[in-house]
Amino acid sequence: MTNEKNFYSMISRFSTRSLTWLLVFGSLLLTGCVNYDIGVTFDNPNHGEFVQHIQLGERLTSFSGDSVQEWLNSIERRTRKLEGKSQRISNQEVIVTIPFNNGKELETKFNEFFNPNGQNPDKTAIPKIASQMKLAQNNFLLLVRNRLSYDLDLRSLSLVANNGKVLVNNPSSILDLKFGLNTPWGARSVKTDTSLEPEIKKGHQLLWQLKPGEINHVEAVFWLPSPIGWGTLLIVLFIAGGMYLRYNFMPDPKIQFANTPPIPHSPT
Repeated sequence: MTNEKNFYSMISRFSTRSLTWLLVFGSLLLTGCVNYDIGVTFDNPNHGEFVQHIQLGERLTSFSGDSVQEWLNSIERRTRKLEGKSQRISNQEVIVTIPFNNGKELETKFNEFFNPNGQNPDKTAIPKIASQMKLAQNNFLLLVRNRLSYDLDLRSLSLVANNGKVLVNNPSSILDLKFGLNTPWGARSVKTDTSLEPEIKKGHQLLWQLKPGEINHVEAVFWLPSPIGWGTLLIVLFIAGGMYLRYNFMPDPKIQFANTPPIPHSPT
């Protein structure tokens, strides 16, 4: 078995031969054998988290148990490295939560988790799965405009045998991949020639169904309050309020102290 290359499926933990058998086996016996949901949540401008919920079919773990467990273990190791926490529900299911304190930290941690550093000695045996998140932020004094884009290249999951015969015509039948975004005021999906439309728009949440075997591009815009902007505004209002009270409801200190008789000194 080879070392890990990327995040999105335990498929990237297997050699080409194992991967072929896995997909053929899954296409014949399993439906949605790999469920991988990832959601990015902004609680406020200074805190958020991205959560991954991975659930594998029982037949799949029985078929390649050791490799699957090692892949799940590697996810837990990367989680601890990024100061996150993991909850192993069972041998087939794990929930991972990684916090972030601002947009830049989200981008850094997300890309580091899904693109771990290190060289793979057997690159030819691993399907290449490119993952990249970008978050552009523009400060408009009291509000921050966020434009999130996420690119995931899953074309390598449509495997073709050496003789040109397609082994799995529909990878979606064994892989269920979703990406969600939840923000305090909601988000708006950006429509481009290549972007996916969200499958669900509910409340403040957008949910995209990713497509195995294709290039997936997700783009959305959302607004967050600016802590610096609102903090500065509150300080200015506090000072202005104090000055207003001082000059409109309080006597002038010069006049007040001028009319105050001096305190007599006691004889020594």
